[in-house]
Amino acid sequence: MMASLEFDIDKGTILSRIDEVILSVLQQINDNKPPALSHFNRSTWLNVSYDENIGLCVNDAMKMTSVRFDSKQSIKKFTLMMKLLSMIYRLIQTGSFCTKRDLYYQDTTLFGNQTALDEALENVSCMIQVPRWRLHVLATSKGCIAGNLCFHDVDGNYVDCSQTKAGIQVPSHIEGLEHIQTDADFVLVVEKDAIFQRLLSEGFCERMRPCIVITGKGFPDMNTRMLLNRLWREFSPKFYILVDADPYGIEIMTVYKYGSRSLSFEAPMLTVPGLEWLGVLPSDIQRLRLKDDSLIDLKLSDRNKISDILARPYISKSQLLYKELNVLLDLGKKAEIESLDSISTSFLTDVYLPTKLKHGCS
Repeated sequence: MMASLEFDIDKGTILSRIDEVILSVLQQINDNKPPALSHFNRSTWLNVSYDENIGLCVNDAMKMTSVRFDSKQSIKKFTLMMKLLSMIYRLIQTGSFCTKRDLYYQDTTLFGNQTALDEALENVSCMIQVPRWRLHVLATSKGCIAGNLCFHDVDGNYVDCSQTKAGIQVPSHIEGLEHIQTDADFVLVVEKDAIFQRLLSEGFCERMRPCIVITGKGFPDMNTRMLLNRLWREFSPKFYILVDADPYGIEIMTVYKYGSRSLSFEAPMLTVPGLEWLGVLPSDIQRLRLKDDSLIDLKLSDRNKISDILARPYISKSQLLYKELNVLLDLGKKAEIESLDSISTSFLTDVYLPTKLKHGCS
């Protein structure tokens, strides 16, 4: 059995949970004890298990982390979490929404930097077991989407993703999208914006329609992951991903498919378990006989990343991932999507993707 957040939770319950945290802190002070907050440790794999239907999930028997006011190591974190609880309480009470960036600029001196705020916010979400978007805090999107998808955004604007030459930015309020419509046969997730733009300029969506193409522009933001998850839950197209044949690209693929350790408590709304790894597979390097001058030698950091992925909970359930990581190690070289240009500049769009989509990923 695994712990999880409550995704369908009402405003009153969230406010009550914040009240309980504040009352607990006040009680500790009244008892002459240094106040402390606790949440599960998001930095250890010991707290995480793999569920084939969800991805990486938090165990019920989890190791907790204490954020104490009397500790030099955590007093700043304690202060940030208490400040955020106050700000979130006000947002929920008034029915307002704001971005993480907006919160940061309300007190830049206290937060210090955006990363500190982001970490504190995830810890608060984890502590009161409420997903971040239910706390009325939105993240700025960086992803782009194109193809056979229409919806009304939170402001009621009609958005047609087929009417774009450079992609439409993924909305910031995914839960607020209404009247989503798509007849796409498949969704193609692309690691890099440069490849995404290239596919659009070469008419990929028109040639392969009906389809959807989306990019998180590198490591994906939560909104891009949430949109993909929602499309996966509400519709039934195939989901494929195109990444570099290197440890970083493979890491990105695993985040989309399985989720991440740090956000494992939000996995049911962030993962796409049915996502298939279309390419570029490390075995494609040999199979396609990519030219050596288009390849890059693996660094020590690459080998360490591969070892890290091979030790994760889901590796025993994915023969393809296990095999391809070992192929990468044996080759000692990695390839970017652009390495396919060494065959032909039109090979990716004219041959590689159509063939893979027709005959399968391997």
